[in-house]
Amino acid sequence: MGAAGIPASEGREPPRGAVRPSGLLDELGMASVVTDTEGRIVLWSPQAEELFGYTAQEALGQYAAHLMIHEQHVHLVAKLFADVMETGQSWAGAFPVRHKDGGTKLVEFRNMRLLDDRGDVYALGLCADQETVRRLDRDVALSTRMVSQSPIGLAVLDTELRYVSVNPALEQMNGVPAAEHVGRKIGEVLPHLDVTAFETAALEVMRTGTPLVDQHTVGHTPADPDNEHAWSVSLYRLEDANATVLGVASSVLDVTEHHRATVAAEAARRRLALVADASARIGTTLDLDRTARELAGVAVPELADVAAVDLLEAVVQGRPSTLRPAEPAVMRPLAVEAAGVPEALRAADPPGQVAHYAPERLVTECVRTGRPVLVSRVGPGDLARISRSPEAAVLLGRAGVHSYLAVPLIARGEVLGALDLKRVGNPEPFGEDDLLLARELAARAAVQIDNARWYQDARNTALTLQRSLLPSHPSVTGGLEVASRYQPAGATAEVGGDWFDVIPLDGGKTALVVGDVMGSGINAAATMGRLRTATNTLASLDLDPARLLEHLDRITQDLDHSIATCVYAVHDPRLGQCRIANAGHLPPVRLRAGRPPELLELPTGAPLGVGGVAFSTTTVDLGPGDRLVLYTDGLVETRQHPLDERLDALLDLLDCPDCPLEEACDLLLRTLHQPDNSDDVALLIARVQTPEH
Repeated sequence: MGAAGIPASEGREPPRGAVRPSGLLDELGMASVVTDTEGRIVLWSPQAEELFGYTAQEALGQYAAHLMIHEQHVHLVAKLFADVMETGQSWAGAFPVRHKDGGTKLVEFRNMRLLDDRGDVYALGLCADQETVRRLDRDVALSTRMVSQSPIGLAVLDTELRYVSVNPALEQMNGVPAAEHVGRKIGEVLPHLDVTAFETAALEVMRTGTPLVDQHTVGHTPADPDNEHAWSVSLYRLEDANATVLGVASSVLDVTEHHRATVAAEAARRRLALVADASARIGTTLDLDRTARELAGVAVPELADVAAVDLLEAVVQGRPSTLRPAEPAVMRPLAVEAAGVPEALRAADPPGQVAHYAPERLVTECVRTGRPVLVSRVGPGDLARISRSPEAAVLLGRAGVHSYLAVPLIARGEVLGALDLKRVGNPEPFGEDDLLLARELAARAAVQIDNARWYQDARNTALTLQRSLLPSHPSVTGGLEVASRYQPAGATAEVGGDWFDVIPLDGGKTALVVGDVMGSGINAAATMGRLRTATNTLASLDLDPARLLEHLDRITQDLDHSIATCVYAVHDPRLGQCRIANAGHLPPVRLRAGRPPELLELPTGAPLGVGGVAFSTTTVDLGPGDRLVLYTDGLVETRQHPLDERLDALLDLLDCPDCPLEEACDLLLRTLHQPDNSDDVALLIARVQTPEH
């Protein structure tokens, strides 16, 4: 690099010709006057001509004191001149001078004795307008004090980005004496800062001349090596009067407090967003396993890199549980989530399996005491208490687990289990803010988990009751081959009251029944059981289907205002017919060889329990090979599709006359019944057998 700050190539010749003076000399307008030993002017500079008003021709040969000084000061100046010439000691001072135009101004003088190569003596006088000198003095003094007293760190770097000077404020910020800055690059003075971006920016500022304002950076300096600080840095290019680039100036303002407040505000915003996200995502169903997975999914990766949800096995079974100090915890891991940490996944307790957690495990301590357990910085000895086995501890150590947090899941005053959190990729240890957030998530999730486990218990009870009430029928009866299915509702609702029945009658006839009690839960299942019993009793009387529904209607009205829909059909193989009555139910489907599937056009009738509405019986042909499909609305109804569209889909799926009945049942349920459907399904398919001869 060139000495003047201009990049120079090797071998380039120095610039020729006159070089412009610095800006400071231009500002001073320094005049030079040389006199002989008698005080006659022998040299007169252009600046002297400008300062005093006399041309060189007018001044040369004149006595300087008579030309330049007021008469009242001539004797004093003559004495001072004689002292300088005799002693060789310089003299400086200010005198009022006479301008050619008659005006007077104060001029600063500096006189010194000169000797040439022959030993001749001369006097040199340097002169400048005192007002200009004072102004520059003030400017320099002001600039110096502004730099030295500024609370903002200031630095000048040369074209190689080496420190030229720093002010006390920057010296204090960096924690390095000013003398140790000079001549060194930033990275050499502050090795713990990433200066790549800064140096790139500084070079760009020097190249373009476009300042860089308020560029934020963070890092550590010797002034406070244990805490991260933030600075606002501005850069601008420095040039001399000839527009030669001298380097770059930098101003540095410590904005650590503002940075920390911003970071804290952003962290608070993210915590609120995470809590809001948790409220929306956790407890979308009343399925226990899914609720646990939702909690783990919310925690990763915003709060932790690895999250596990463990419940006490007694809680899952609906029993209270308390742990003695040295007692292991019988737990059921329900969910584990990890963000790109396969070792941590392999180290986790397998979800769904009952496990015994040792008394010394931290998660056991958490559920035993009902209090959080926080290990901000995990050491080698901590891994044994975090993991389930020595092998798992090795995996967690290999994964880089460095911080651990377990918070209890507490609902209605009962400890249900724990949320287990680990950090790997996130370099920050768990802190108090993380603990508060984890407790908030755990509190919200615990209520949902408690609801889910009580719902699941009630659902299992209702499902057990309902399954016990549903029939087990032979695959062939009364000339009919029969297949059936019952599909409980999805986890978002309780068990419903759907039922089917196959009832052998006298004379080789068979009654086929499909019904749906409105409502859900144990009450609906119990009502369904009573209606099924009544239907079986009435069917044995060989009543006309319409008369049978009338009796069921009166019975239903007495069952706590229950409402139900039902289709009752009686197949007579001798006549090749089927008599059908409908009580507010969806129409059955008939399949006949060589014809497309059809919805039977039956009078819909009113649901059972409404009362006062007559039912009618419709007779349809049903010959060998023909099929009759009865179903409840849970098979076809959804909130997203029109019913006609869903019924058309049902007919399309049934357009396979050679499909075995069992396969047809599975196909319909697999294709039409949505996993999260809020209604259960009863399905019955009967095919008329060909008579044996």
